[in-house]
Amino acid sequence: MKILLSNDDGVISQGIQIMSRILADKGWLSAVVAPDRERSGMGHAITVDRPVRVRPLDPGMFSPGVSAYSCDGTPTDCVTIGLSQLCPSSDFVVSGINQGPNMGDDVTYSGTVCAAMEGAIMGRPSVAVSLCSMSNDSFRHNMTAALSATAVLEHVERNPLPPDVLLNVNVPNELIKKIKGFKLTKRGKRRYLDKIICLKDPHGVDSYWIAGKIEDSPEDGTDVTAVRDGYVSVTPIKMDMTDYALLDEMRSRALEDLFAKSLNLA
Repeated sequence: MKILLSNDDGVISQGIQIMSRILADKGWLSAVVAPDRERSGMGHAITVDRPVRVRPLDPGMFSPGVSAYSCDGTPTDCVTIGLSQLCPSSDFVVSGINQGPNMGDDVTYSGTVCAAMEGAIMGRPSVAVSLCSMSNDSFRHNMTAALSATAVLEHVERNPLPPDVLLNVNVPNELIKKIKGFKLTKRGKRRYLDKIICLKDPHGVDSYWIAGKIEDSPEDGTDVTAVRDGYVSVTPIKMDMTDYALLDEMRSRALEDLFAKSLNLA
């Protein structure tokens, strides 16, 4: 494998530093292209209102012989530019290790997951890796996440993913010896209570903090339940989000003709 490594926490994040070292030790790391600063919550955003600038990094930051770049764009920008311009020979994308979980509905917001999505869209097998740590955790077990990701990558190398599919890996924040195993999961449900907090700035003008308390639905077979129970969660995610059952039902009710008739088009 020739892996392009990216993330959304920034190129100096502890997670990407440890992930790069493990991949380099395996001889898999081709290049690193990551944001020059924190870009969490960017989703699948791309930069279209200005040029995106990329800066080569000191080779000492990562492993010898590995090209590394910081990018002032989004995680998706990093993967797009990396695969098309900087290291087109890369045949695999790894995004992470994210410092925090990316499970349930959060995958649509996650720059980590969406960087891997971009890799899948560009025809490369892709894996997103997240350590399910919290901001107040005293220690982050990034090595556990890196070793868990390596186990998944070794399998994918021998058993290629279908086109337009990525794997979303979430790892409990524990020592590797405390991990109970791996669970193949579906995406769970994650909601935020009191998501919007209204604040007053010093001039008395309303502003809004988007945050909230996490509320997970404890459904069997989901990523959130697997991680809660001490397992590494591995979830295959498809790019095609079409609801085919509903599409067939709508066609059976001749909704195309009904919509057209409402505008006198038929």
